[in-house]
This record gives sequence, structure tokens and C-alpha cells, in this order.
Amino acid sequence: MSHDRYDSTRQAWENIWQEADVLVELEAVQSARSLETIALYEAHLPKDDLILEAGSGLGAVVMTLRQKGYSIMGIDYAINALYASKQYEPSLGLGGADVHHLPFANDTFGAYLSFGVLEHFEQGMLPALKEAHRILKPNGVIVLTIPYPNAIHQAVRLKRTLLGQPLLTDETFFESTYTRDDLIANVRMMGFEEVVVAPTSHAFTLWGLGFPFRAGGYYQTSPLADRLGDWAKNALPWWLNFMTLIVARKVV
Repeated sequence: MSHDRYDSTRQAWENIWQEADVLVELEAVQSARSLETIALYEAHLPKDDLILEAGSGLGAVVMTLRQKGYSIMGIDYAINALYASKQYEPSLGLGGADVHHLPFANDTFGAYLSFGVLEHFEQGMLPALKEAHRILKPNGVIVLTIPYPNAIHQAVRLKRTLLGQPLLTDETFFESTYTRDDLIANVRMMGFEEVVVAPTSHAFTLWGLGFPFRAGGYYQTSPLADRLGDWAKNALPWWLNFMTLIVARKVV
């Protein structure tokens, strides 16, 4: 692992959260795209046990699930995000911690959530998954979303390879993608058994192409992107999905 890249990625997140807004993040969590993802995993969350979101950012998911009656707390290594969240809602259970070294005892949580986090580590996701396995109770639930190398992503990589350009365009910020098979293999290797594996966020893949797929709001897709995303979700589910959602249970 490159400690320089690790530190610069964390600094990049602190910069991102410094410019972000809790209300805008909450609005994004209430978008149709986000609510569709929540619906895929919510039925698997325990109502009577503690949930951890590892990499909670500005706390929008923590707030949303708490409003639904879940007992949930969040941790993040970008401390300024936690300050912003606590300023907005002082009663939130939040703490500064690294997903690779969580300050909790074994078998503490009924569920562990991680949305767009584990792809940001050069050493891969296994160290973080091992720590998630440790703090989850037997039969506890892990919920992950990870970027998928969809057709557009692969076309861009091929183009850069043919042009002799580096695949990692930002040397200070690390991000990777995982195929469905690679994601399942990593989860199984750490003692989890998958319950749901679903392609999500097809319209957001199109958002990345720019106009005419972007609306005016914060990461909002246009009606055209939404219609094409709905079509892709049914016709080409594993070609244009931006993320993969996996729900799994601790079995060993």
C-alpha cells in the first residue's frame, strides 16, 4: 500500500466534504435513484440491533435510516465531515475512525454499511472486509455498494491504453472498480455469504457523459437519462450499471 496515496485520498475526501452541504446530501439520498437502492437492502437490516455505517461522510444515510427507526451510528476518517454532521444534528452517533482499524469489540453490530468506500484503497477491500467481519455478530449483515466496470468505463480504459495514457488519471486520489465475480469472491473469502447481488444506478452512468444526461441539481440525472437508465436496467442490467449492491451475511 502506498501511504502517500492513502493520505492524499483521505485529504481529497476532506476537501470534498469541506465544499459539500448536509442539506444537499440529504436531498440526494431522497432521490429516486438512492431510494431504489435503499429499497433493495432495507428489508435485510435489523430493527432491533445496532448498525454501523463505515465511511458515513456527512451522515445523510445515518440520518435517513435513523428517521426510519433504525439504531445506527457512523464513522469516517475525514473528521471535518463529522463536524459538519454534528453541527447539523448534534444527537447523531458519529466518530472518527479508519475502516481498517475500528474501535469496537468483536461481535458488536447487527449490520455494517459501506457505500462507495472500499474501492478507494490500493490494497484492495479484503483488509476492510476482515475488520467488518470481526465487529459483526454471527449472521450479521453487510451491505456494500462498489463501482462496476461497465461498458462505458471499459471503453474509456481501452481508449487510454491504445493512446498510451495512464489508467489512473489522478495520482492523488485512488479509485477502482470490481466486477460482479470479483466482488462476490472477495466477500466470500472473508467469511460472508451473499444474499442479494444487484446492478444499480444505471442512469448515473449516463450522467457521467455530460449533457444531455445531467439535470441542474446536485448529481441529478435528466429525464432522458432516467428513461434510458430504466431501459438499461431491464435490457442490459450488467452493461450500464454504475454500482453493484451486495448484501451478505456473516457465516463463519
